[in-house]
Amino acid sequence: MKELTNTQFFRLDSGQQIQAKEVLDTVYHALVEKGYNPVNQIVGYVMSGDPTYITSHNGARSLVMKVERDELVEEMLKVYIAHQQWS
Repeated sequence: MKELTNTQFFRLDSGQQIQAKEVLDTVYHALVEKGYNPVNQIVGYVMSGDPTYITSHNGARSLVMKVERDELVEEMLKVYIAHQQWS
């Protein structure tokens, strides 16, 4: 039997990390396919945290909930700054 008085450490392999860029791409296209305004819907989700702003079409809603909202904002801001050539 193992020693139960020592602290045990667990390592969980969370699998492959989902990138915010990939999530935004999938969510954007799912929203367009369903006829929604993707900008309004994504902003609504980011501001409120309410996943019902995102369609469940193509698994977009469950996918977007796997990434922190601040990571989504960071990715969008990086792309905007690069597009503006500020850096």
